[in-house]
Amino acid sequence: MKDLVQSVELGVSQRKGIKATRPKVWLKNELVRVGLAESLCTYVMMVFGLGSVAQVVTGQGAFGQYLSINLGFGLGVAMGIHVGGKVSGAHMNAAVSFTMCTFGRLTWRMFPVYVFAQLLGSFLAAGTVYAVYYEAIHDYCGGNLTVTGVKATAGIFATYPAPYLSLLAGFIDQVFGTAMLLLCLMALSDQKNKPAAAGSEPVAVGLLVLLIGISLGSNSGYAINPTRDIAPRVFTAIAGWGADVFRSGNGWWWVPLVAPPIGGVLGAGVYKALVEMHHPPLSEQGGGLVEELEEETAPLEKPKNIFGSTK
Repeated sequence: MKDLVQSVELGVSQRKGIKATRPKVWLKNELVRVGLAESLCTYVMMVFGLGSVAQVVTGQGAFGQYLSINLGFGLGVAMGIHVGGKVSGAHMNAAVSFTMCTFGRLTWRMFPVYVFAQLLGSFLAAGTVYAVYYEAIHDYCGGNLTVTGVKATAGIFATYPAPYLSLLAGFIDQVFGTAMLLLCLMALSDQKNKPAAAGSEPVAVGLLVLLIGISLGSNSGYAINPTRDIAPRVFTAIAGWGADVFRSGNGWWWVPLVAPPIGGVLGAGVYKALVEMHHPPLSEQGGGLVEELEEETAPLEKPKNIFGSTK
């Protein structure tokens, strides 16, 4: 309340032409600022995403279907980018952060900060969704928290493979899904190609996640994000589902942890090798094209890349 009063007084003083000193409440440490923003945007994305799954599962189809989950995560990603895009870049995905470090768009010293922030945001979001849907979950499963079976609820929080899916096929599934994510993210930010228009990046990335969900999601729930999967999985192990969250699916838990970073580097590498590396210098292009590119360019500084991921 004190801060609110100070802000109001500051605004009134400015309107009256009185010189006022802005309260020094900013965090100057880049690591802290980036970490807080990345945690919050990941939290926002995960609350909307996991919340959509919880609503579909506990509502038994009365409050949405599979498309609802795709929309929940897609729109959640868009909102997350609005929350932290200009501060941390809103990666919300360790595979994105790893790929950015690999290609020199993010310094390696920042990688642990991003991963920790994403883990924290995802874990807190899982706890929040569990609290909000606590009674609904227990009413749905009769208080028996299971990982598999007709009334399984662990899938609300982490991904599990379809019964027919082998570990090898699932690994390939995660590599390919994440490769498509990073390939398209590279295209959306390529200022010499056809990037997302300035200001439209959140919607564009959200639509990309929605597209992956409705085309590549049925095998294993399209985690395509290590931190999105492992943090809620750990939460469920603590909250009552037990060690089965790591044993289920022939020990599936490590696949969404290892495969996405590999897929991310492959997807981004393919785009760079086949498209980005072959752009002619602007000076060699026609004047009209140069002007068009300049108009469409929305500079993405390294700490401000709008690379919101998924899920």
